[in-house]
Amino acid sequence: MSLTTLNAISPIDGRYRKATKPLAEFFSEEALIKYRVLVEIEYFISLCENNLPQLKNINPLIFDALRNIYKNFSTEDALWIKETEKTTNHDVKAVEYFIKEKFETLGLSQFKEFIHFGLTSQDINNTAIPLSTKDAFEKVYLPSLISVIAKLKELSVEWKDIPMLARTHGQPASPTRLGKEILVFVERLEEQMRLLFNVPFAAKFGGATGNFNAHHVAYPNVDWKKFGTDFVEGILGLQHSFPTTQIEHYDHFAAFFDALKRINTIIIDLDRDIWTYVSMDYFKQKIKAGEIGSSAMPHKVNPIDFENSEGNLGIANAIFEHLSAKLPISRLQRDLTDSTVLRNIGVPIGHTIIGFEATLKGLNKLLLNEAKFAEDLEKNWAVVAEAIQTILRREGYPNPYEALKGLTRTNSVINKNSIHDFIETLEVSEEIKSELKQISPSNYLGI
Repeated sequence: MSLTTLNAISPIDGRYRKATKPLAEFFSEEALIKYRVLVEIEYFISLCENNLPQLKNINPLIFDALRNIYKNFSTEDALWIKETEKTTNHDVKAVEYFIKEKFETLGLSQFKEFIHFGLTSQDINNTAIPLSTKDAFEKVYLPSLISVIAKLKELSVEWKDIPMLARTHGQPASPTRLGKEILVFVERLEEQMRLLFNVPFAAKFGGATGNFNAHHVAYPNVDWKKFGTDFVEGILGLQHSFPTTQIEHYDHFAAFFDALKRINTIIIDLDRDIWTYVSMDYFKQKIKAGEIGSSAMPHKVNPIDFENSEGNLGIANAIFEHLSAKLPISRLQRDLTDSTVLRNIGVPIGHTIIGFEATLKGLNKLLLNEAKFAEDLEKNWAVVAEAIQTILRREGYPNPYEALKGLTRTNSVINKNSIHDFIETLEVSEEIKSELKQISPSNYLGI
């Protein structure tokens, strides 16, 4: 059976493949192999540029051809490496043999033992994986998140003058504006993005146990720490973690996953709020021709996009939680648990992208039902009690809170007339009474 979107086990490679397809360039097995090849090639070039005696005769003009090995990396190349891995039973060693084979065709066979020189496999994995994650973050994740934020900003402006009844503890509360409530989510997301940008993509690069043992014993006069930092930070654009054990300590990765989780949590909060507003009839939804809302109830148009988003972001957060909790823990100088876990980074990011796209789709389908906003405000004149008692406090009126409490907690109907009748009973000037009567649920909105 050949793998298709219909028989894939994971929905991110099956049902939702259209949304997650761009991530294959960074998190698939082929992508991981390609990034490993990139690191190995760039490392070899850096060794040449560091003027090691055995590499001084290499013509720098060959570097473009070397870089083409990863720039033109193909599925056939990946299959060659996977076939070799069947023999080596070691994925990084298979990459080394692949590059050695390429060196033969480029006339560089005498230099092939400097491929993977002094390194352990985690020097390759712990640079390739943060590099691929960084690229996916910049090229796929950020554009998707920014699209959601941009839509929210658009809606916050479009709805900035729509008064709405707020609800705290599910009960009617001081009125607000719909645009402002949307803007709250914009601010929350942008603040988390600012924190996220402060988390570096870090990489380990230092030999078998992080000390450049093999490098130092072969070339004791070379400043290998400086070489490692220049390579990781100058060539790969990552942050060099040093000192380390055999592996990256993953503390920055943990912070990165926690930050992504917080962003997802904010969007889940948004999803639930919008879902609730739809259920309250504050929003209708655009109907797509031929679309079915319920297999049994023809009238229904369900808020499925926000439900889809909430579900996918919840799964993503569960995996992000495991990644951030597990990766920084490794027995002594290294155990293998990080290796299998790292292969799953693309999974929660995939569910996250699905969630972002579902939220965006849902936001684009919303139709404002302005009459319902006005109706709810008109039904809840009791919310102006706060305004009235505050002005009475200003005027030194005795026990204003208690007076309004007595009015608003009775079983009698609270509406414009009953509020105005109450105002008439107050022992205040006509000017203050007029000021109080100007207040309504639709204009008591604050700033």
